[in-house]
Amino acid sequence: MGATPWRFKSSFRHLKITWCSDFAYAIGLITTDGSLSNDGRHIVLVSKDLEQLHNFATIVKTRAKIVKKKSGYSPNGTYYVLQFGNVKLYNFLLAIGLHPNKSKTLKQVAVPNKYFADFLRGCLDGDGFTHSYWDKRWKASFLFYTGFTSASRDFLEWLSKQILTLFKVHGCIKFAGKSTYQLIYAKQNSIILMKNLYYNDRITCLSRKKTKIDGALSIINKQAGMLKLVDRHA
Repeated sequence: MGATPWRFKSSFRHLKITWCSDFAYAIGLITTDGSLSNDGRHIVLVSKDLEQLHNFATIVKTRAKIVKKKSGYSPNGTYYVLQFGNVKLYNFLLAIGLHPNKSKTLKQVAVPNKYFADFLRGCLDGDGFTHSYWDKRWKASFLFYTGFTSASRDFLEWLSKQILTLFKVHGCIKFAGKSTYQLIYAKQNSIILMKNLYYNDRITCLSRKKTKIDGALSIINKQAGMLKLVDRHA
């Protein structure tokens, strides 16, 4: 975990919000897996991963109870919900571009460039994905993709421009069906993204996804080593 984004005095009324690695990560989670209630106070985060909500609760320092609910969409038939009230944080989220019922209308989020990698890692742990496999057409070809999913094409277009500006990699936006879009990065661009998002071993992240990414990168590194060995003996 990075430096705490919260500084407490005597009560929640004096809560100060400060940008840092963990806080930017939490904003990424709210942007993708979270929502703002219409009451002007409550923030809700939903995930099938209990670890995700524990990480988030630790960052925002809430003692709100995590509720387990049944779902036909989750692989294990359950999902988890964390809801808490904080007017100051709620208003801050409005100020940086989030709003209630944002799924299709979200455009961009005012995140400092310094912490954009952490924000993007939060987006990846929220509604993002990685996909890797051996290409059946060519035995030695291992494919690796990274993607971000959203119902707002405007948001993905902004995300794409930010990633291009900061990390110099190009992605492609595709319609994914059911009113959703995906911003997708292929192998070499995915590798560059992962190096920027997981820049040290102390960052907050969802371990399930990190383990999957590490496995894919391990295969790619071994493959690259074997190709260098073949070239040396050619």
